[in-house]
Formats: sequence, structure tokens, C-alpha cells
Amino acid sequence: MPKNKYLLPFIMITSLFFLWGFAYGLLDVLNKHFQETLNINKSRSTLLQAAYFGAYFLVALPAGLFMNKYGYKKGIIFGLLLYAIGAFMFYPAAENASFNLFLLALFVIASGLACLETAANPYVTVLGNPETSTNRLNLSQCFNGVGSFLGPIIAAYLFFNKETSESAGNLDSVKLIYVIIGVLVLIVAGIFMRTTLPEIKESEIVSSAALNQKPLFKHSNFTYGLAAQFFYVAAQVGIATLFINYCTEIGVGIDNATAAKFLSVALILFTVGRFVGTSLMRFIQPSKLLAVYALINVLLCAIVISKQEWVSLYSLLGLFFFMSIMFPTIFALSIKDLGKHTKKASSFLIMSIVGGAIVPFVMGTIADHDETATAYIVPLICFLIVSMYGLKGYKVEKSI
Repeated sequence: MPKNKYLLPFIMITSLFFLWGFAYGLLDVLNKHFQETLNINKSRSTLLQAAYFGAYFLVALPAGLFMNKYGYKKGIIFGLLLYAIGAFMFYPAAENASFNLFLLALFVIASGLACLETAANPYVTVLGNPETSTNRLNLSQCFNGVGSFLGPIIAAYLFFNKETSESAGNLDSVKLIYVIIGVLVLIVAGIFMRTTLPEIKESEIVSSAALNQKPLFKHSNFTYGLAAQFFYVAAQVGIATLFINYCTEIGVGIDNATAAKFLSVALILFTVGRFVGTSLMRFIQPSKLLAVYALINVLLCAIVISKQEWVSLYSLLGLFFFMSIMFPTIFALSIKDLGKHTKKASSFLIMSIVGGAIVPFVMGTIADHDETATAYIVPLICFLIVSMYGLKGYKVEKSI
């Protein structure tokens, strides 16, 4: 836990993790909802993920430059305002039943979230002892998981209830939830405007072993971390994007509403996994836990691909538990001891989230031409790469 003087800022920043977790939790249910209400196929529906995670790639570096000049607080407020604007844009998109307008609205929302993540992830790591930065980030990310599983629960009720099913083109529920989100985000932005946050110089808060004379891309834990984060996010987003399709096609008699509830269960497991993983890191080195979890997911992906009905479905759920610690652990290991490079490194790591824009389209294309189960070979390969980072790539090389 952070020192007492950092406790209030830690709590406030952690609330942001919930907000972007909730936005992400809605995304995968929207994917299936739009397939039916707007009559689009699987590969086209994954353009939602492309717009969402593509924004991270385009906005993260400018967001980092903005914060270098103006500080974390202004970066957070700017991100919250973009989030609110994008949420309000869902209203005209739903009124016109325009998939392209929905894509634009998601892009604006995700641009705001990219600002928030570029600020909040590194900010949490420097709010206290560098040696416990991974634990702090995992703890904050636990609340990201809480938002992620609440999103599908609410979306399942609003998008796949009986009334909506009888009116396939009904987008009123989409308008309602995003207008409410926009209002709440504006309230949070107002609270941040009135609150003082400490501006921390990362170059002064590094471990005693840190030597930061090297250029950023000479730090191997960072460069390998970029690749690991790209493939991890690709796996996570791809798995969730086709989750409802997989559940309804596996042959166990599940409909869309039930599948969306299973997605909520999966994200509850994801959240529980973060709390469990954060506790385990008190006794197990984070890099080792990362490697073990990644290898377990390789095995679970193989079972998902094999289509063993309920066994495969439970394995699909299990993937979420073991994915839980990966993003914050890779992030914290990647920026460890970077000192003055921390903000810039954070921008590049958030840019690597673009894996979530590219790979789901690949999986959707495979699913359209073969079947959904076959597409899960892609995250299997991604987890192999993540395991390699946990085994060796995370190591900080000391400069001479």
C-alpha cells in the first residue's frame, strides 16, 4: 500500500480503473448486439474493437507528451472529458442506427481512455515504494475488473431481454446506458478539477539499483515488454470478442442472453484472479507467476479449440482467471527502473494495446471462413509469447 500521503490520490486514481473497465465490459456485448440489430457479420463487428483499441495506438503518445508538459492531473481531466463526449455521441448514432457513427463514438471514448490509462498506470506505480509497484498496480487493476464484469451484466439485461429480442432493431437501451455514463463521467471530471494531486518526478523515485543513463529502447525489459503487452492484449480482446459466439455455437444449448451472463461470470473470475494474484505476489515473484499463468492458458486454449462441449466452455471461463494479472504485471515489469523515461515508456505501452484492434479482426475472419473454435489458436500463440517474457524477457539489464 502507498504511504499515508499518497492514500487519497491512490484511491482517486483507482476509481478511474473502474471507469474504463466498465466501458470495456460493455464492448464485447455490443459486438454481438450489433451483429443482430444492424445485420453485420462477425468480421465487420470486430471493427468495434479496431476503433476502440486503434484509438489507444493513435492517442497514447500525444497523451504522454501532453502530460510531460502539463502533468498527470490535466491529462486525467482531458481524458475524462473525451470519455463523456464519446458517450453522448452514442445518442445520435443510435437514432440513425449507424454503425459508422458508433465506430466514431467508440473511437472518441477510447481516446479519452487512452489518456486515462497513459496517466493512471504509471502514476500508481510511483505512488510509493518502487519495490512494491507491481503489487499496487495489480491492486488498482482489481477495480478495473469489477467494472469489467458489471458491464456485461447490465448490458445482458438491457440488450438481450425479451422486449429487445422481439424488436431486433431496438437501440434505445444503448442510448440510455451511454447517456448515463456520460453524465457520471462529467461528475467525476468535476471532482478531479477540485482535488489536488501530487505531481511526482519519476526520476527521483526509482530503486537503488536503477541506472537511467541508457536511451529508453536500450532497456530490454521495456522493449520485450512492448511485444508481450501487444500479444497479451491481442489475446484478451480476441477471447472476449468471440466469447458469446463461441458459447452459442459450442452445442450446449446457450442463447445470447445466457452467453452474456457467462461472460459476466468470466469477468468475475478475471476480477477474483486479480485479487488472488495480488496476494500471491507477496510470496511468488511476479515474473514467475506471469509465466506459469501464461503456460496454463496455452493448455486451456487447446481445450477450447478441441470443442469438448462443457469442458471447453469451462476452459474458456478459466482463461479469464489466468489472464487477470497479465496486463498490470507486464506493465509494471516493463517500466521498472526507467526513471525519467517512465511517462514516455507508458505511452508506448498503451500504444501496444493496438494488438486488441488487429487480432480480433484476424480471429473474426477465421471464424467466418471456418468456425469460432478454430480462431482460438491465435490467443494460444499469444500466450506462448507472454510466457517467454515472464521466463526471461522481464529482466532489467544494468548499464555499465
